[in-house]
Amino acid sequence: MQVSPCVERARPTVTTGQGECVQTVVRAWVNRAEVDAGKHPEGEGPLTTDERDELRRLRRENNRVEMERDILRKATAFFANESA
Repeated sequence: MQVSPCVERARPTVTTGQGECVQTVVRAWVNRAEVDAGKHPEGEGPLTTDERDELRRLRRENNRVEMERDILRKATAFFANESA
């Protein structure tokens, strides 16, 4: 490892040969662990990992339900025109 400026940040950080910002990555892991443990200083700040997973699942389900609704709406219009 060598000490060099990280491209994403304007402060010196420890980087590996692949150019990864190790300090930045570790800080992100620590922040995520604090949020998941409910110890984030901002209180009602970022979502926990479980909340993110649930939000992702609910968004997928919502997209599926909207698609089903649109299909049923088109089918209803088709059959209404056919019987008229």
